[in-house]
Amino acid sequence: MTRLDPLDESALTVEQRAVVDALRSGPRARQGQLALVGPFGVWVRSPTIGHAVQAMGAVARFKTGLPERAKEIAICVVGAHYRAKFEFAAHGPMAIAAGVPAAAIEAIRTGRDPGFTDAADAASYQIARELLEIHRVSDATFADGKARFGEAGMIELVSIIGYYCLVSLTLNAFEIPVTGRMTDPFPD
Repeated sequence: MTRLDPLDESALTVEQRAVVDALRSGPRARQGQLALVGPFGVWVRSPTIGHAVQAMGAVARFKTGLPERAKEIAICVVGAHYRAKFEFAAHGPMAIAAGVPAAAIEAIRTGRDPGFTDAADAASYQIARELLEIHRVSDATFADGKARFGEAGMIELVSIIGYYCLVSLTLNAFEIPVTGRMTDPFPD
């Protein structure tokens, strides 16, 4: 059960409408991924935050040089770490569609090692895990990530992980449920 009342789009302020318009004219809308549910249904209520966060998210998701698999693995690791229902329910299928084995996503969901054999997949997973568990990246993991993704890629990956921590915390604080088309990955 969400802690927020349902949004009435006809009652949005001019500033809130501007956030919605930015969302609907951006890359999420072009990919058919936009509805005012999940974190966007929260952030639109605070337009200053909403503008900044949706812009960061658009860059993190759609304008990096990282392989899609690496991004989705990191996002799923964050979602599982925080047990963010909406996030994991949305991105688990996206990861599988990007070519991540379903068994690996299930392992991430249940807190098991996914046993990645692809070096880039393994690097993304390890970087995300270390940041979430020990709040740092070891020298060996950093060197491996930089060799695989480059300096800019490491900055992008760390930024994606940080952004999805914000997404997860937002979803959990406001108890945003999965939608009717999603399967709850962490039933209570």
